Amino acid sequence: MSPAFGAMEVEHYAKGVLLKPFVHQVGGHSCVLRFNDKTICKPLIQREHQFYETLPTEMRKFTPQYEGVVSVSFEEDEDGNLCLIAYPLNGDHDNLESIDNSDCEPKNKLLRWSNKKTVLLENDKITKEWVRQHRKEEKMKSHKLEEEFEWLKKSEVLYYSVEKKGNVSSQFKHHNPWSMKCHQQQLRRMKENAKHRNQYKFILLENLTSRYEVPCVLDLKMGTRQHGDDASEEKKANQIRKCQQSTSAVIGVRVCGMQVFQTGTGQLMFMNKYHGRKLSVQGFKEALYQFFHNGKYLRRELFEPVIKKLTELKSVLEKQESYRFYSSSLLIIYDGKELQEVTVDSDPEDLEDLSEESSDESAGAYAYKPTASTVDVRMIDFAHTTCKYYGEDSVVHEGQDTGYVFGLQNLIGIIKEIRDENSE
Repeated sequence: MSPAFGAMEVEHYAKGVLLKPFVHQVGGHSCVLRFNDKTICKPLIQREHQFYETLPTEMRKFTPQYEGVVSVSFEEDEDGNLCLIAYPLNGDHDNLESIDNSDCEPKNKLLRWSNKKTVLLENDKITKEWVRQHRKEEKMKSHKLEEEFEWLKKSEVLYYSVEKKGNVSSQFKHHNPWSMKCHQQQLRRMKENAKHRNQYKFILLENLTSRYEVPCVLDLKMGTRQHGDDASEEKKANQIRKCQQSTSAVIGVRVCGMQVFQTGTGQLMFMNKYHGRKLSVQGFKEALYQFFHNGKYLRRELFEPVIKKLTELKSVLEKQESYRFYSSSLLIIYDGKELQEVTVDSDPEDLEDLSEESSDESAGAYAYKPTASTVDVRMIDFAHTTCKYYGEDSVVHEGQDTGYVFGLQNLIGIIKEIRDENSE
């Protein structure tokens, strides 16, 4: 066990960790939850689990780090609120070796499921009448949330003004509509099945946004085909239709979700998959431009790092024999934090390597010196991935995933177009 994992921390985890919505989820239908600052978790799907345990070494830098499996149960707190709690799988702590557990939120004052009834652990003086009334109120709140989510679904692009006081990143949790939607749907599914099942396996993965103060995230659905080999005829037809009616069929990539902080207006912008499906190729290009624009100026310093990583990923995938990444997504992430502002008449040492944002007089007495911009490019969502090493698969593919590589090639080309059309 890692030295960083002391006995107290293991005991703390063994008592349960309260899982919260992962506020930077911008796409996908599977619920992603926050385990701690550096780790997220999502429902275990056997094919995806197999992928993470067997993926080629050269692909690891382009996928989240896999950190193990936990057992998740559906419970209620003392106020009747529905909660998801993570426990070590079968009491085994071996899968915790690489996890920093110090910032996990402990389970506290919860109701446990026992013989299909809830047993109050604390504050047992609450009356049955109060409990009935409270649950009635919660049911009304639930209906209100469902109505709100229907509205959010129709509102495909949303803007939220950020409070000038306080941390911008902390305000994502109040505004990200897709994260809220997925979390509520997961709770509803588990509640419906609670009488029959109350233990679920979730996989633990690296939180790719943890290094950024204000994560700007673009979720791209990659490839010209989305349905897996095991899809039903109905599912297959549905996925083919979505590809044909979107940019997937034309350029092998479409927008599945986006969040951007626009410093110019002080707004958070969210775009969901329903809007992404409607975009033309030109609309897709405009959405990419919007992703790299912070409301004041285009973040041109991000283009080369993104192009470099996409090109490297393309080279890696071209060498992968038999893999097919159906319905997989690609994330592009950068920090939307305001770039450092430096006065032109500052000390010469402060102006070393100064990169002016604009060469004209409108730049005024200020210029922008970009901090070291870290951009991440990662593949996620492998529930429908297949390759010849998966012995149980009836269909075996040969060669590279041409649909995915085609999408990467076009994505690189479009980003280069945006770069060249907006060069200084």
